[in-house]
Amino acid sequence: MKKSFRTICTIGFFLGTLSSAEAQIGSKLKGILGQLETTSEDTSKSVNQASSDTQEVTKTEANNAVKQTLGNGLQASIKMLAAKDGYLGDAAVKILMPQEAQKVEEALRAVGMGSLCDQFITSMNRAAETAVNEAGEVFVNSLSKMTINDAYTILLSGQQDAATSYFKASTTSELTQRFSPVIESAMGENNVSDYWTQLTSAYNKLPLSSKVESNLTAYVTQKAIDGLFVKVADQELKIRNNLGGSRSTDLLSKVFGWADKQK
Repeated sequence: MKKSFRTICTIGFFLGTLSSAEAQIGSKLKGILGQLETTSEDTSKSVNQASSDTQEVTKTEANNAVKQTLGNGLQASIKMLAAKDGYLGDAAVKILMPQEAQKVEEALRAVGMGSLCDQFITSMNRAAETAVNEAGEVFVNSLSKMTINDAYTILLSGQQDAATSYFKASTTSELTQRFSPVIESAMGENNVSDYWTQLTSAYNKLPLSSKVESNLTAYVTQKAIDGLFVKVADQELKIRNNLGGSRSTDLLSKVFGWADKQK
């Protein structure tokens, strides 16, 4: 149980200075998390007044702690990916050629057209960086619907990726709907289709080549979402290892301390 809780609660790390767009998302997350402040203050008093060896954690306290860490960590993940090169500069989430187009890339690089491939890859990643801010609203909605039992189940599930799995299950469908039109628009602004046309036209002129087609909007959308959850999982990992003083409030210290004893 220790491992599962620390996995979950690791989500709340690395909240930095926000851009204006991110600040709007941050304020909404804070609006949800703000309801927890009174409970957190009350819990702080009880923690300071009682021995940590005898402290018990209620479902409400666990719920508040999970939501605090989730809200901060989700915002941190979005912030990192929305920055320039958030996708492109990170090998773990960088969007590469679709599998069916890798033979195109290989053939074109072999004949000195690597720069065209690079432009296409860059344009897909720029589209993802533009779209990822849409995740803020979706996560806000998911957090607001999380029940006390949901949070407690996440806390004690025994799964190291319990929080990430929860958000995958509760947000992927809506994320796809929200990302798709933004990705499509951003791909137009970043000339993805133009680069794709140039790539496939050049490839189709090569001897013995076969026509290649791909639904680029669906591909980039899915890869953008996949990359987002990679970052959410990274936040879980940081908290699971208790890096950077993640138990930053009395409430978190109490809940983390209790979870440490549950293994």
